[in-house]
Amino acid sequence: MLIRTSADLGAIIRDKRKRLKLDQSTLAKRIGVSRQWVIEVEHDHPRAELGLVLRALDALGIRLDVGDPAKSRGSTKAAVDINAIVAKARKARL
Repeated sequence: MLIRTSADLGAIIRDKRKRLKLDQSTLAKRIGVSRQWVIEVEHDHPRAELGLVLRALDALGIRLDVGDPAKSRGSTKAAVDINAIVAKARKARL
């Protein structure tokens, strides 16, 4: 999965939270932040503190893996369709 922007990351967090059937308040409590922080991150807050973002990813069970994109192109692992998630998030805003 390739995340290029804070909006992409927010969409991933929102999608995973919803798939886990968590509301924003519950996730906020797990991370140790306010519900407003979760709202802002899910809606493209470009200046969210990295440590808190990493805690959010951990709370949701999202693994952050840094690798060489050139090497992963031939990978046979099932990939998450980031474009579909971002498109869904944009459509929901309309």
